This record gives sequence, C-alpha cells and structure tokens, in this order.
Amino acid sequence: MLNFFPIHIDKKSKSPIYQQLGDALHDLIEQEILKPNMKLPPIRTFAEHLKINNVTVVNAYKYLENKGVVYSQMGSGTYVSPLPIKETPSSIFLEQLDSNEKDLTTPEQNTINFVTLSPPTDLFPVDDFKALFNTVLERDKGNAFNYQESQGYLPLRESVCDYLHHYGIQTSPDKIQIISGAQQGIDILSKALLRYGDILFVESPTYHGAIAAFQSRGGRIIEIPIEKDGMDLKVLENYMKLYHPKFIYVMTYFQNPTGISYSVDKKRALLNLAEQYDTYIIEDDYLSDFTYSSRPIVSLKALDHRNRVIYIKSFSKILMPGLRLGFLVLPKSILQSVLSAKHTSDISTSGIIQRTFDLYLRSDLWKKHSKDMQNIYKDRYACLLTEIENLLLEYVSYIPPEGGLSIWLQLKDHYSIEEICNRLLSYGVIVSPGSLFSFNTSTLPYIRISFATVDNEHIKKGIQIFYDVLKEYQENNKKGLSH
Repeated sequence: MLNFFPIHIDKKSKSPIYQQLGDALHDLIEQEILKPNMKLPPIRTFAEHLKINNVTVVNAYKYLENKGVVYSQMGSGTYVSPLPIKETPSSIFLEQLDSNEKDLTTPEQNTINFVTLSPPTDLFPVDDFKALFNTVLERDKGNAFNYQESQGYLPLRESVCDYLHHYGIQTSPDKIQIISGAQQGIDILSKALLRYGDILFVESPTYHGAIAAFQSRGGRIIEIPIEKDGMDLKVLENYMKLYHPKFIYVMTYFQNPTGISYSVDKKRALLNLAEQYDTYIIEDDYLSDFTYSSRPIVSLKALDHRNRVIYIKSFSKILMPGLRLGFLVLPKSILQSVLSAKHTSDISTSGIIQRTFDLYLRSDLWKKHSKDMQNIYKDRYACLLTEIENLLLEYVSYIPPEGGLSIWLQLKDHYSIEEICNRLLSYGVIVSPGSLFSFNTSTLPYIRISFATVDNEHIKKGIQIFYDVLKEYQENNKKGLSH
C-alpha cells in the first residue's frame, strides 16, 4: 500500500528519523489514505523498504501509539485507530500538561501550579532512602543491579502482602506483579486484556492517562456517569445488559478528577454486577493514603471474595514520583497474560529500587512518612476549603472529598472554561479544565484544583486571583448584555 505513497526520510534533518516517519504516517492517516483498522507494514519489511533500522520503525509506531492514532495487538501487529484523529485525546494538551507537571514544581517558578498531583521535592524522604540504598549495596553488592524476575523481587512481593493485610486485603506473593508505576499497570493490563473492538466501561469523567492507554489498544470506551457516591448503578446495569465489557475501570477513593468516594453499598453492588455479567473490575487505588476523616478505608479489593477485582497501587504520590514503583494484585486466571505483557514492556522494574523499597516497607519509616504526609496535606486541604468557602461560593459549587489532593469545582454560570483558564494563566495561575478528563472532549463546566505542590500562602494567593478573574469576567458579561 505504502509503495504508492512514498515516504521521504531526510537523514540530514535535525528531526529524529522515527519522528519524521511517524509524522508522515500521521499525515496519511489524517488524509484517510491509511484507513481505520488498516494494518501497518511489518516492522522488518518496512525498515528494509525505507533502508532504516528496525528500532526506528518500532519507535515511530510507538510515537503514533502515544498520540492515540494507532493501536497494537500482541502477536498481530500495529493498526490504524478506528477513531478519527479529531476524536482521540488531545496529544498536544496532554504533552502540555505533562510539561507543566515537570516544569512548574520548582520553587523558582512564579506560577501557582494547581495542576500537578505529585508532591514537591522538599517532601521527598531522601535521607531515609539514601541510608536504605547504601544498606542494600552493602548487603547485595552487584546483585542489586541484576535483572529481577519479571514478576518482581520476591521479598518485596512478600512485604507488599504484609502491607496490604493492614488494609484488609488478603493475598499472596504469587498474585502480586511489581510494576513501574500505575500508568504502566494500566498499560500492561490494556495490552494483556484488550483486543481490537473490546468494550470497556469507565467513570465519567476519569483519568486521561487511562483513556489514552485503552484507546491505544483499540478498546471501545463507554462512559458511565458518576454520582456523589460512585457510578450510576442504573445506567451501569442497563449497559451491562446491552454490552459485555471486558472490564470496568474505577477509582473508589478520591476519584480523579471528581474526588468522590464510593459508598460500601455501591461497592458491593458493583461486585455483584461483575459476577452476574462475568467481567473484571480494575480498581486504581492511587490516593487512598490521603484521607482526612476518621472513616476507615475499605477498598473494593478488600470486599472481593470472587476474584473479580484487579487492584492497582502506586507509591509515587505519597513517596517520590521518580521511583516509578507500584504493584498489581491479580486474579490467577490472567496472571500469565499480564506477566507476558510486563516482560515486553520493560522486562522488569529496577532491581535496586525494589530492594530498597522492600526495606522501606519493612521498617517504621513508611508509617512515619505516610503519617507526616497526611498531616501536611490535611492542613493544605483545610486551607483550600476555607478559601473556597470565603471567596468562591458565589461562583462555584463543590462536594468536599475528605481526602485526596484536589477539589473538583463546578462553575455555576455559563462561563467559557477556556477563557477562564487562559485568564488565570495570564496571572500566573494554572488549573486543569474539566474537558481534559472526558473521552468526549466537549467542554465541561468544571475545573480541578490540586494542592499537591502549593503551600498555604500560595493557596490563598491563587484562590484570591481566581476570585478576581471570576468577578471581572462576570462583570464584563453583564456590561456586554446591557449593551
């Protein structure tokens, strides 16, 4: 097919060859010369045809996959996405968000960053990790840098089981898969479970990284509205009758972006529906450590007596994002598929990090750091609520989440969210618009405010600016209407 549409590669260009190839294929897809579900050429054949390295073609396909315009199927190949390019997640926006999360966390920046969900570097337990890192090097010498088995370092899987027992989750090391962060967990589950055309359910709205991963594997996403205590069960059951979802993706505590938590009744009902309609539930538990009420945390997995729940946990938010460390708790029936998908992703997660974190979990350092982080963020949460109550209630409504790292604000009037966000940015305040968290990218009247990297002084300053922008916007609109 591509012989009729020659692709020009300029080996003298400053642009990487893989990007040139990816952009050329992207243009052919955009022009509908390459049709939906069309298989791209095999890597080796394509590399020989273009006289380039096999790895270059692999990187070009990965580049397109990250943009959401192609998807791969294990053992089959890479295919053009069935979704029009305009309906895929905004790659530019996601890249900007990622850039903001990386670049705006340093104290030198003048921007008040209400976007990032990762802790600032001054809260990292660096000294503790340095001491444990040295202990591992003294103990294990060069073995610390060997590849671990793909499923993960066994002592760490054992200590993860002990850690989970405190949360009411009973499991064994053979059901634990160590992963390089929650995003990788979502990606390898997509790779292991999804085939082109498979249907899956997500909350609406939901985490944009999950949407991108599911789309890249050719999954057909159906959104289920979320209420103040979890998914709308009536809608969910009606859709369960109509479709047979491969799985349901949920965040049961302090959901991203809404901050809602599921009631116990809804958790039990969700498990019953999964059993009745023979499907899995992926429970992404990324923020249950940040709870600011006295109510106990009871995860969906802790109630799962029928092996319907695939549990994902990352330590990046409460520890250090650069650790890239987390784990899955898996039903035995899918363990081998996930293990294969993990192996093709990165063989195994860093051995030295796994060994160091194993010691960290086994010591009292983990409990101390967790408690310290809870206290710090509980104070910031209270500060943010006070400022919203004092300044913004005329313009917004919200449900206090009692945990997590963000607040989900609904603007009361017909504001242009894009214009509000742009005005805030002009004053050095960056927020996340609601449209970022929906598969359907139509503008939503919501804004997410995160307090992960913002201290109390900057929370007060940022919300004052937010108030000033909303007030000015409303006054200007009234003037426009009067004329």
